[in-house]
Amino acid sequence: MIANPILVPRPEGLWCEAGRFFIDPVRAVDRALITHAHSDHARPGHAHVLATRQTLDIMAIRMGERFAAATQAAQWGEMIRIGDASVSFHPAGHVLGSAQIRIEANGQVIVVSGDYKRRADPTCAAFEPVACDVFITEATFGLPVFRHPDTRDEITKVLDVLARSPERSVVIGAYALGKAQRVIRALRDAGYDRPIHLHGSMIPLCAYYQSQGIELGDLRPATVESGRRGDFSGGVIIGTPSAIADKWSRRFPDPVVAFASGWMRIRQRAKQGGVELPLIISDHSDWDELTATISELNPQEVWVTHGREEALVRWCALHQRVARPLNLVGYEDEAE
Repeated sequence: MIANPILVPRPEGLWCEAGRFFIDPVRAVDRALITHAHSDHARPGHAHVLATRQTLDIMAIRMGERFAAATQAAQWGEMIRIGDASVSFHPAGHVLGSAQIRIEANGQVIVVSGDYKRRADPTCAAFEPVACDVFITEATFGLPVFRHPDTRDEITKVLDVLARSPERSVVIGAYALGKAQRVIRALRDAGYDRPIHLHGSMIPLCAYYQSQGIELGDLRPATVESGRRGDFSGGVIIGTPSAIADKWSRRFPDPVVAFASGWMRIRQRAKQGGVELPLIISDHSDWDELTATISELNPQEVWVTHGREEALVRWCALHQRVARPLNLVGYEDEAE
């Protein structure tokens, strides 16, 4: 094990003494480096926040302009000196603006991956492998049962339903940041060119994605006032997970309820949620991608956090790799 690592877990989050900052702290601190804008990683109330420009913008949209007393935007790959540490931000491939954070101090290099995925996604910058001594990996889907199918095949399920039953609508539950925009773009890439209707809470974030050059096509609010009930027949409506679970989704004609998540691999989870059309679309790496990333980077140590830590630590041991769980608390799973 590496002696005197430059990052240590504390109740607030991962702490770097050399730079006197936390990464993705779960409570307000003086200086926070934020990997991405999902609420389990980005909290309000910090005195100073360093993140990518897109993450800062999205935090402002979600939390209001005064989510932090002072902010600084990091460019991809830019080396920034903080105290006795040097840090840089590199694409994580999770959602728009999401970053891995590389920290160098005392002759060590640690990369905090945040949440990441390896497969192609036109709505955000692709994951960039970064050499390091210690790689801190998530393990949200850190079990061999989780092997995500091709996104195009999952989107085809939606188009097939609409082709077979044009009088019905498909209401897709998706998280507002990252997943919704990815589903919309995948529908467009599959040739779906009709207007897509959105729950109102999704409109600001989709507008921001479009301002960043990500084409999402014709998007409209999913309100009865915006059109007659029949106007939704044969259409796609995207709402938040909470919205599709309540009466909001029942305003549409004979809706097929779908949900886009890596958790839809678990049939019982889909059944319990009343999901008729499970779509296995994840913004996290699956088991094969997690293990392939560790093999590709070949770090001296692997630290595993927020997820199925034990299985991935065991895989590392079986492959003669040094690994340990971080057992960080406070990280939920908004991004799925």
